[in-house]
Amino acid sequence: MTVRSNRLRGVHLFAAFIAAGMISATPLQADIPSNVLQVVQTAQDPAVVAVPAVPAPAVVEDAVEEEASEGKQIGSGEASYYGNELAGNRTASGERFNPRALTAAHRTLPLGSKIRVTNTANGKSVVVRINDRGPFVKSRLIDISYAAAQQINMVRSGKARVKLALIA
Repeated sequence: MTVRSNRLRGVHLFAAFIAAGMISATPLQADIPSNVLQVVQTAQDPAVVAVPAVPAPAVVEDAVEEEASEGKQIGSGEASYYGNELAGNRTASGERFNPRALTAAHRTLPLGSKIRVTNTANGKSVVVRINDRGPFVKSRLIDISYAAAQQINMVRSGKARVKLALIA
């Protein structure tokens, strides 16, 4: 879905609300772009019926789901993973580290945050939960568990360039 189609959908919804008498365009006309005013004036003319149908809720839900699945981009950098050598140790959240769980360590993100980690070399991604602090190597952005590293194919190299997106 493009920005242009979203913008046009907003214009059409605005015109439909005005035509239905749910809101008034008069006090806002100074702030309304001319193309919106033309749609509104056309919608208010009883001789011309040019008000587009309001999109079905499914379309709006698709846009919300698309946005939620992508998440808010929060950076890119180098990721590494930690495996069995730390299994059973306590994490910053108080739980025991499990290399088979989809978890990660980040310096500043709130514990419990869900992050999509995407390997930029191959496009594979995994959603992990932040449960620890680190990494303690300055050049690294995030440490992920062994299971997460397997899913994005970075076990062999030990580290990879990644993009992070905040999911929840």
